[in-house]
Amino acid sequence: MVQDLENLVNRSYGSEPKYTEIMAGVPEDYKQIRTLGDLLEINYKTVGAKEQLRQNLISKIRTAEIKYPGIIGFHDDVIPALDRAILSCHDIILVGQIGQAKTRIAQTIAEYLLSPMPIIRGSMTNDCPMDLPSQELIFLLQDKENPMSIPKFYVDVDSMKKIRDYKLNTPIEWVEGKRRFKYVLATPDISVKDLVGQIDAIKITKRGIEMYEIESYSPGQLMQAKHGIFCIDELPVLDTRKQVALLSVLQEGKYTTGVYPVIFEPKTAFFATANPIDYTHSGKIIEPLYDRLKSHITTHYPRSIGDEMLIIIQEAKIPKSFVPIFMLKTLARIVQNARQNQEINQDKGVSVRMGVHSLELLVGEAERTRALSHNIIAVPRPCDIFCIGQCAKFELAELDDTNENRETTLQNLITNSFKDVSLEYLNGIDPGLFDSIKKEFGQQTFQVSQGILGSNSMQKSYDNQLKNFASLSSLISKAVQKATSEQDEFIKEARKYNIQSDCIVISEKIHNELRAATTELILEGLFWLEPKILDKRETGYIAA
Repeated sequence: MVQDLENLVNRSYGSEPKYTEIMAGVPEDYKQIRTLGDLLEINYKTVGAKEQLRQNLISKIRTAEIKYPGIIGFHDDVIPALDRAILSCHDIILVGQIGQAKTRIAQTIAEYLLSPMPIIRGSMTNDCPMDLPSQELIFLLQDKENPMSIPKFYVDVDSMKKIRDYKLNTPIEWVEGKRRFKYVLATPDISVKDLVGQIDAIKITKRGIEMYEIESYSPGQLMQAKHGIFCIDELPVLDTRKQVALLSVLQEGKYTTGVYPVIFEPKTAFFATANPIDYTHSGKIIEPLYDRLKSHITTHYPRSIGDEMLIIIQEAKIPKSFVPIFMLKTLARIVQNARQNQEINQDKGVSVRMGVHSLELLVGEAERTRALSHNIIAVPRPCDIFCIGQCAKFELAELDDTNENRETTLQNLITNSFKDVSLEYLNGIDPGLFDSIKKEFGQQTFQVSQGILGSNSMQKSYDNQLKNFASLSSLISKAVQKATSEQDEFIKEARKYNIQSDCIVISEKIHNELRAATTELILEGLFWLEPKILDKRETGYIAA
């Protein structure tokens, strides 16, 4: 039996794989492989994290699959740079302002480009049995002691015990790439021991082991990312000593920790992020580490309204609702205009999260003021827009950064953005229709309020008011058709990015509230039209 185990391990390690791969390092029937014996029978070979990324990216390029699902607006620059870096097996630093999807990129790469890996069940350090040299595995299967002169970490103590106890029946689980992604936010309280591990005095005391034995070592966060991606956010925040610890891993692929040498190899792909201000500041990243992060990729905010809209709808967490295309477009314009506003501190940036969180608030406001009390689907309208002030995430540069000044700046952004969007829906309209609308108003006022429904036979509603404004009603019908057409086109674009969101799909249930939202949009456009058709009052719109 002892000789059979030795022959099995040596044959498996020294022979070609007996399987066809469906991804890098993934056998065709991998879900049926559940034990160490199964792995040895097929001569399983591990594929390193960087090589997994490379091979799986190559496969996606060849089959024209989406390489980085959910990453929008980077097609012309960041994505080609990522492709080059991954194909070159580089460690990567992503440099950009807040809310530019830097961490999201690393998470997406882990989820979609790392292959499932066979891990000893329950291992915190993603231990694959083939991490062990053949002789080390034989020692464990034969329940013999390993006479190591220098402790080297291959698998953790619990994994070694399982191999000793279960032998060829050691249970295996296939762990997806997203579970092998380790995210660490660089903060002053992060220690070197947190990152690379330590000789654990408690283990030494409780187990009666020697300091030189591998059992005395407690792995850090780097080893918890073994066979995966280790992402450290805001790298320049780490002090020099901690950066030196990472340098050893990047330079040599291994690290020796503590006074007593324990050598380990993380076998991980390394990603870091940095803010441009810190990144360019001399000494924030030590020069050797800066040099060994082979690919430096600069991110940016969405450059088009369309990309901003796609990101907002993809990221927003909202209950059952309907979001008109012009409301989404207005939010995107507000955020993009904020990034060009000289009164706003552009060094700090204006995150895409401002648009995302604003949409969530808009839906909440529509629920609060109408939907919940009348048991209808929430549909945000222009009159709801000023609720977004509580998530206006920017700092002022030219003015004192006070709440009052921020509110004024945001109100100007909202007003100008709504002006631009509302006027789009009046392009190409026969001027004669505008004259008819102005005559219709005469001494009449069209009342606008968050509490007025689109249609309600028992109370004042927008539909009931429109019965007295035939020309305005005709114009609104044209605008609804245009909005519906734009909504359909936006849905098609969203589906290209696998964005499936019920809140942008038009149904019969939202028709009345969509028409009400469109009514407010058109009234706003008529106010801004030159020559002006309507004036605004607290109670609504009147003839100019």
